[in-house]
Amino acid sequence: MDNGLPAINYLCSMLTSFIERLGIQELNELQLKSLEFIRPGTDLILISKTGSGKTLAFLLPILRMLVPELSGPQAMIITPSRELALQIESVFRKMQTGHRISALYGGHAVRTERNNLIEPAALLVGTPGRIADHLRREHFDPAGIKSLVLDEFDKSLELGFEKEMTFIIAKLAGLQTRILTSATRMEDIPAFTGVTNPVSLDFTIADDHINLAVNIVRAEGNDKLEALFRLICHLGNDPALIFCNHREAVERISTLLRMRGVVHGIYHGGMEQDARELALIRFRNGTHHTLITTDLAARGLDIPEIRHVIHYQQPANETVWVHRNGRTARMHASGDAWMVLAAEENAPVFVTGASGPVLLPEETDLPGFPEYETLYFSLGKKDKISRGDIAGFLMHQGGLNADDLGQISIADHASYAAVKRPLCRKLLADLKGRPLKRRQIKIEIAR
Repeated sequence: MDNGLPAINYLCSMLTSFIERLGIQELNELQLKSLEFIRPGTDLILISKTGSGKTLAFLLPILRMLVPELSGPQAMIITPSRELALQIESVFRKMQTGHRISALYGGHAVRTERNNLIEPAALLVGTPGRIADHLRREHFDPAGIKSLVLDEFDKSLELGFEKEMTFIIAKLAGLQTRILTSATRMEDIPAFTGVTNPVSLDFTIADDHINLAVNIVRAEGNDKLEALFRLICHLGNDPALIFCNHREAVERISTLLRMRGVVHGIYHGGMEQDARELALIRFRNGTHHTLITTDLAARGLDIPEIRHVIHYQQPANETVWVHRNGRTARMHASGDAWMVLAAEENAPVFVTGASGPVLLPEETDLPGFPEYETLYFSLGKKDKISRGDIAGFLMHQGGLNADDLGQISIADHASYAAVKRPLCRKLLADLKGRPLKRRQIKIEIAR
């Protein structure tokens, strides 16, 4: 690693192997600086845009501080959302560190979590309400927790989790290291965090979105939906997020686009948790390339390789604008932000450097059908099912080649596999009644 960053000599070979299991060849400056500064007894504030690698920036230093010989939890990560907790858990598991991690969040069976906490993992990650609930029930002993991460801390405050976080932190009497992460600068750090004289690593520099192109699309009159439809057709099968301000707008636009034949998904806080997770799975694995969403998807979610962010409705303020656009132009990639405006509508003053209005073709062709469809399997992690089990079943019992398969996702009680769309109908017929690991299994198109 000779790109001008500090030498990685403080990383032991074991940490290096963990990184390689994530498919990462070298750490970025943010991650290297975090490893350099995060030590026992350090308070650190880490400010960087979504997609810059903050998760690994705090996981690696915490991993270095875990003591294998100790039992019970040694570190805790508090996140504002279930999705973010699951994402962190997934990254940690992929590193195969030898340390256990448990995720605690609303919507997950309390009994399952209680059983997992009988012999607690070294690292606990979860949402404020669920962690506070376990503490009140004395389901684990917090005395051994030395390190705390408040991930997306500004979002947790915005969502009103201050009371729960205050309660949790008051129970962590042995804390030595506190890490706060945020995608935006914070003027004041609340006293309940216990953070004093922190080291600050601020990567929100002025040219934050140097790889982001901002484009204006102007509707004829007030018919923004027609402009959006033409824009979607213009972008083709490039992955795109369409942001609205309210869930009602998401549902309304989804209905109208569905009537026009646009394959897409939706994501908002009014959906059941399982439906939200499935929408993200289908978007990640290429079952649909367009996701209509509220600002719930503006940060904290692992949605890689987004080429386009479309602002169908204007962001409420500059912070929302930054978070939405943080879903693209990630990790040195380039991306486009598109703002759909009615004829008499003006872009907010904080939208700078925009080009356009972009003239879209009058003749429009619908994007082609996505390459993959998603199959649902009625067995999951709790049934001792792995990605390898699903892949082997589909290839050996279903006759698929490895090239016919896309991403495979394993949940607690279900699994999902992306399969090339033309093969699905015959595959379902061929697999009907066939057991997986001697277990009867239901397989169908995931909707």
